[in-house]
Amino acid sequence: MFARLVLMRIAQAVPTLLGVATLVFFLLHLVPGDPVDALLGETAMPADRAALRHALHLDQPILDQYLLYLSGLCHGDWGFSLIDHRPVLARIAERVPATARLALVSMLLAVIIALPLGYWAARHAGRRQDVAAMGLSLIGVSIPNFWLGPMLMLLFAVELGWLPVSGMSQPGAIVLPAITLGTALAAVLSRMARASWLEAISSDATRTARAFGASERRIWWYHAAHLAAVPVITMFALQLGAVLGGTVITETVFDWPGLGLLTIEAIQRRDYPLVQGCILLIAAIYVLANLTADLLALWLDPRQRRAQSCN
Repeated sequence: MFARLVLMRIAQAVPTLLGVATLVFFLLHLVPGDPVDALLGETAMPADRAALRHALHLDQPILDQYLLYLSGLCHGDWGFSLIDHRPVLARIAERVPATARLALVSMLLAVIIALPLGYWAARHAGRRQDVAAMGLSLIGVSIPNFWLGPMLMLLFAVELGWLPVSGMSQPGAIVLPAITLGTALAAVLSRMARASWLEAISSDATRTARAFGASERRIWWYHAAHLAAVPVITMFALQLGAVLGGTVITETVFDWPGLGLLTIEAIQRRDYPLVQGCILLIAAIYVLANLTADLLALWLDPRQRRAQSCN
């Protein structure tokens, strides 16, 4: 039964990726600007412009270009960069490790902050500690990355001189980008952890455990934590896509040489194949994160499996 649900989820993800690829392709071709002008300049000879346009298949109807693009994707060919003529997959592969490193450190930092904060707020629900914890999480959700990043840079890099301003070559260079990216995630997870813990602590399972004489510490950290883990883990998996989306801004602010910065550079240079490849990969990871969240929820919660099987 579980294997059938997994296959159904995977089958649902395929049309989503196709829709993303289609939307990105046509939106890029609607954006003002000509890649031929970006490559040759506006003063290039008409013959050179025509030859390059033919080599890039830009002289073909847009529907033929689209079908050619989909055919290449099906055969594992994502095209070549218009700037340096290297394969798109090779350009992306060079930047993925930096983005993965930043995302993992940011998510680890978010978990370290969110779980104790959520537990503390739930344990003191309705009191000043709860209000203070949720106030901090509200601030974390409200502060945008494009503002928090420069403020952290001004304070810790420019004024105090404790950390590097940008790049990833110096020790400690990942600290400020990770804090910038992990703050909003920590805020979301802490609020989810609080709500899940409060719901779990008032459930029949914890009341039964308390009736059998279990200590409050065991009830909170074993019985209630087990029940609260399902929505928290699901939310954590869902937020992976949001973290990857946030890397575009964060990497640009801190000049972090990852996939997000590569996407911005490709957009500025009108490098259509590279932009399509970057956005398609980010979308694929986002879909995979949602798929993982669904499967984790099905695996951890038998009630969802029964509901899905009935449908």
